[in-house]
Parts: sequence; structure tokens; C-alpha cells
Amino acid sequence: MRERNLMRLLITICVFAILFSVKIFAANEMYRAVNFSPPDVPREFRAAWITCVASNADWPSQSGLSVEQQKAELISLLDRAAQLHLNAIIFQVRPASDAMYQSSIEPWSEYLTGTQGRAPEPFYDPLAFAIQEAHKRGLELHAWFNPFRAWHPLSKSSVAANHVTKLHPEWICKYGEQTWLNPGNPEVRDYVLRVVMDVVKRYDVDGVQFDDYFYPYYDTEAGDFPDLETWKQFGLPRHLTIDDWRRANVDQFIYDVSKNVKVAKPWVKFGVSPFGIWRQGYPPQIKGLDAYATIYADSRLWLASGWVDYLAPQLYWATDDTPHSFSVLLNWWAQQNVKGRQVFAAMSAANVPDKFSANEIARQIQTVRTQKGASGEIYFHLKNLIDDGSLGGIVSRENFQMALPPPISGNSFPLPQPAISVTTASTNLVVRWEMPTNQLLKSWLLQCRGTNNLWTTQILPSSQTGCTFSTWKPDIICVSAMDRFGNLGSPAVMKKIPPPPPRTGKAGQIIYMR
Repeated sequence: MRERNLMRLLITICVFAILFSVKIFAANEMYRAVNFSPPDVPREFRAAWITCVASNADWPSQSGLSVEQQKAELISLLDRAAQLHLNAIIFQVRPASDAMYQSSIEPWSEYLTGTQGRAPEPFYDPLAFAIQEAHKRGLELHAWFNPFRAWHPLSKSSVAANHVTKLHPEWICKYGEQTWLNPGNPEVRDYVLRVVMDVVKRYDVDGVQFDDYFYPYYDTEAGDFPDLETWKQFGLPRHLTIDDWRRANVDQFIYDVSKNVKVAKPWVKFGVSPFGIWRQGYPPQIKGLDAYATIYADSRLWLASGWVDYLAPQLYWATDDTPHSFSVLLNWWAQQNVKGRQVFAAMSAANVPDKFSANEIARQIQTVRTQKGASGEIYFHLKNLIDDGSLGGIVSRENFQMALPPPISGNSFPLPQPAISVTTASTNLVVRWEMPTNQLLKSWLLQCRGTNNLWTTQILPSSQTGCTFSTWKPDIICVSAMDRFGNLGSPAVMKKIPPPPPRTGKAGQIIYMR
């Protein structure tokens, strides 16, 4: 009796095993590898600044929030950026010789806890957290530094003991309400370079960016910037006028940052967002502040010399504003790009609705997309896209299709095709992929075709090697690898194949055909 029961149990187990294997076999046969080219994904840089200073703050909304509140606010901002189909965030990490991250060189920023030098409690590293959460959402994160601002005039905290103004008062220039590191002092430039490279080496940032602040904007009451003695020490012996010397200081700094970033991590993008007018009269109808002569920024040189991976001139004027026309300036900047770098238009979302309507932003987006040599835009700043429903709606409408950031020029490497498998688990469709170890792997591009021939596109972090479909089952699944330079490999494609009709054998037996 016991042997008979054991035999029945073994037969039952075998039957279930056969049925289970048939189910898996049939499910795996539903998707087969095919040669197929999915739709091309547009290449366009779409970014927004996240500011943390004074009344402009995107994040934190106020200093002294709890760690959980800070994290929740940042996640909300990144979620909204992803919903708007942006693909990059420019995150302010060093507002005024302080740090929105853990640093052994400079004190914690007051914008986190309300007190400069005080770490978040319980401890976390905001930059590391921002990078992790941005990458989860397919967003690049560029670390935004204000290189020579030593103190913000609206700061409320006392100065930390390890702040540069206390450690090196000989490096400091007071200029009106501004407190500035002296760019003419080689020790200052070396110091700021060390701060930048500390972040590049320790954090998985996708880029480094400076804005328009090198020398401060001219203050009529303050007069000339107080660096005459420094010029006598370092500029006069080289027979440079004080203006040429100041420009040379900034040029040398830009070159040094570019060179050091590329040596350390050649895939990290280096960009600058300078004032939108290089010089008056370039092109002829343009008038306004002369950045070359007033704040000593020869930004055309940096682009034309190929020292930057991208230049994003701040074109904060309307298209029909003849002396500062957005479209005219963008066209001029694109013509200066003789080294084939990237030119992005920095747009002022903050000017809506006071200086122009949200429709002007829509017009500018279309201008960028039709301007030869321009390949994206950066919005100042993210909070404006979120708070202004009309503006956010326009950006969402214009960005109805997701885009990949443009690749870094001059760095093209062949990427292997991923290996992909499709199985079922209960009612779910499980997709897995992998590829040989590649140190330059950055992310995956997942493209799926569903009903009505509609495609969905996602950028997934390199750590994610699978996904599950439960509510709908795509008929084509494509996975491509993207490296840290932005190059996209050929896709591995699985296509849904209708199962063959079963052939009925004797006594109603079902035979599955290969």
C-alpha cells in the first residue's frame, strides 16, 4: 500500500513537472530574438537648475528643514523633472565657498541646517543622495559651482571657523556688498580647482558647471575691483594691462579645470553658462553689457578652443527684443562652435510672466530645435516650471517625447549588444538583460512597443538589469546599452511571436509544436 501511494505521488509530481515545463517552454517561445531597428530617440539636452540660495531657492525650500523633509522635497523636484521629460539637473553644490555635500575642504552650507559648518542630523550627504535619486529617474546630475564668490550678501549664518575668509583673509577682496576670492592670485585658482576636483573624484557626477560669476558685475558705487596690488605682482611683470590680465586669469582657470577633469574622468562633462552677450556689436544689432570687458569673461575663446564640452549662454531675453534677441544671439553662438562642442540655450523661466509670456518659452524651444549647431536648453530654474502651471504645461507639451542627452564629442567606442531573456512568472512578463562587464556602462535604454503601435521609452540606471510587465505586455522589447560618454550601442530585440496552433493527438492529447 505504501509503495502504491509513493508511486502515485511520483506520478503526480512528474505530471506537474511536465505541465510546468510545457508552460515555461510555451511562454519562452512567445518572444524570440529578431533583427529590428526601434525608432531613433531624439538627442537634446533638457535641463533645469536647482538653486539653493536666498529667495531663488528651489531646494531646500527653507534652511533648517529636517533631513526627511529635505529628502522628500528633493525627490518631488526630481519626479517633476522626469515628468517634464528633462534629462539633466544642474545642482548647486557650492554657493559661496561652502558645501552642499560632505567636504574636508569647506564647511557645510548654511542652507541645509541654518548654520554654516553644521552637518545634517541625522547625517546624510545631499549630493550623494541627489545623484542616486537623479540616476534612478534617468536624469544626469551636473555639479554647479560658484567658483570665486566667498560670501553671499544675503547670508544669515555666522562664518564657520574653517571658512576660507577666516583661513585665508589675504585671498579675499571686498567689493561693495560682495565678498570675493581674488581670481588673480594663483593660490586662489589652485584652491578652487582642488575643491572642484574633490567632487569630481569622489562623486559620480555627470558634469561640472560654472555660471557667469568669475569677476563680479560692476558696481558703480564700489568702482574698480580692488586687485591693483595683485596685478602689480602677477600681471605687470608679464606686460599685461589689468583688463587683459584679469581675462587671462579666468582663461587659465577654465583651461586648468578642463584639463584636470578630463584626466581624472574623461566622461564627466565640463560646461559653462556665461552671460549671453560676449561683446556689444556681436552680432551688429546686439547691445548691452559687455561681458568681455566688464566681467572679464572671454567665453567665445573657451568654446572656440574646445576647452568646454558645452557652453550654455544665458539668453534671458525675448526673441523680438532687437538689441538682445534670443534667436539672433543663439545663431551667433552656434557659429562660434568651430570645435564641434555643444551649444545649449539657457532660458529664463523666471522671467515668466513678468517680462514675457510662457508662449515665448515655447517659441524659444522651437528656435533651438531649428537652429543648426544648437542641441538643447537649460531652464532657470526648476521651481518656475513647477509653480507656473501654464509654463509647465508648455514644456510638457513641447517635450512630449523623451530625449537622450547628446554624446560627448570625440569619444566614440563600440558597445556590445546586451543578452536578453523573456519569461513569465504567474501573470507577469519578466525581462532580464546583461552584458559583459564594461566599466564605461552608464545606463540602459528600454524601448517597448505596445498596442496601437505606440512606443514607450525609459532610461534605466546601469544597476537595473530587468523589469516586470504586469498590466500590459509589449509585442516588441528593445534594450540598448549607453556608455558614460553618451554613446548608444545596438539594441537587443525580442518580438512576440504568436504560439503555433496545437496539434491534437490520440484521446485529445495536446502536442506543442516547435
